[in-house]
Amino acid sequence: MGQEITHSHFTKTDFERYRNKLNEELDWVKKWFHKSHEDSAQKTPYLLAGFEMEVCLLDCDGKPANQNNEFLQHLAGTAIASQVTLELAKFNIELNSIVFKLNGKALSNLKNELQRLWDICSETAKEINCTLLMVGTLPSLRDADLKLANMSPMTRYKALNEQVFRSRKGRAIELDIQGSETLKSRHQDVMLESTATSFQLHLQMPFSRSVRYYNAAIILSAPIIAVSANSPFLFGKALWCETRIPVFEQAVSVGGFDGAMFGPIKRVSFGLGYAKDSLLECFEENNEHYPILLPEIFDTTVEDLAHLSLHNGTVWRWNRPIIAYKKHQGRRHYHVRLEHRVIPAGPTIVDSIANAAFFYGAVTAFANQYEIPETQLPFVQAKENFYLSAKQGLKGKITWLGGRPIPLKALILDYILPMAKDGLSQLGIDRQDIEYYLGIIEQRTKNGQNGASWQRQYVAKNGKDMQALTLAYQKNQQTGHPVHEWLI
Repeated sequence: MGQEITHSHFTKTDFERYRNKLNEELDWVKKWFHKSHEDSAQKTPYLLAGFEMEVCLLDCDGKPANQNNEFLQHLAGTAIASQVTLELAKFNIELNSIVFKLNGKALSNLKNELQRLWDICSETAKEINCTLLMVGTLPSLRDADLKLANMSPMTRYKALNEQVFRSRKGRAIELDIQGSETLKSRHQDVMLESTATSFQLHLQMPFSRSVRYYNAAIILSAPIIAVSANSPFLFGKALWCETRIPVFEQAVSVGGFDGAMFGPIKRVSFGLGYAKDSLLECFEENNEHYPILLPEIFDTTVEDLAHLSLHNGTVWRWNRPIIAYKKHQGRRHYHVRLEHRVIPAGPTIVDSIANAAFFYGAVTAFANQYEIPETQLPFVQAKENFYLSAKQGLKGKITWLGGRPIPLKALILDYILPMAKDGLSQLGIDRQDIEYYLGIIEQRTKNGQNGASWQRQYVAKNGKDMQALTLAYQKNQQTGHPVHEWLI
């Protein structure tokens, strides 16, 4: 969940004090990484998994409902109140899972957890005459809906907006996306970020394998975004299969220091390269390349890592490493985990868990391969593959390991799916769950119908009525049937 702060206005002294605290915490983290490289206790025998699902609130007409604060008030006192938080826009909320060991019935457990959160939130939404929707970009959303009056009442979001435009020296954010059609939009706020809703997967990895998992996730981002794409429209324009990608990258368009502010280094990006020796490299990059946005001073110790965590949370790699800890018997137990931000929300709960199964299985198989995949695919090619897949979806073609071009459908069916099955088997995942959830990915790939292609087919048949599309999509979502079975 987003880390709340108490101030939105900051002085030069605040930035200087924050920089000092950030440097102190980074020095501590460097020592922890060095110690952990030598500490066999960090080699945990299992992985841990969890998720964040960003969800839209709709009114009865399928339009965005700016009622998330009222929603949370009605949710108070329920068993899941602590697992739901406000997102940037008043028409969005975020559902946060508990953590599961990634073995045995983990996929069923993740599905049951998402279903539990969804059911309670759906009932709560009814109390305020709303419904919920899981979708990458909301078709019925209008540019006019994105204004500061519709920003959630959290100091963090107010401060983020102010600091982004301070960093941009007041320059407006220019959205320019070239897809099947062209979309241009101009905003004096960061509200464009709220158009992109995701299903973010968390993976706590054995420290000794964390570099391999991180690099594997980077390579696999292309086929994963192709098979899960669910964001083909924004403001009535047909754009990329996964339009969330260019929208989010342009919505918080703040780069590096001084002259690089509007240069190639961006806060939302695919990253700057593979990790080589340690994920510490990512945290050092954050410190070296990205100016402080939110210099909130916390009354904490160095070991709490509060300032490092907040700064890390304002650099949005599509695969973002995190360092965190759990307290047990008065001691902190630190770990590294991966936040895989590639997958859009929806189309259904079972589709979401199928996407999770595909990612967890494939990334495990790749990370444990004897022949290291990142030595066979330059980072620049992995990056190009990612954006090509976001644009073209399952109809795309990319350059794979060893430099060979291959259609994405063939790559997924003939190569990635068998590896995902092997990876889940390595983890000891229940065989029936493996067959069921990866079977959904297989059928979705074979018939080429993911959320993006279904929405495009609906518009081709029924015309470009984004409100009608939203309601038809919601009706199918409520059946619970996976998207490859939806009729037009």
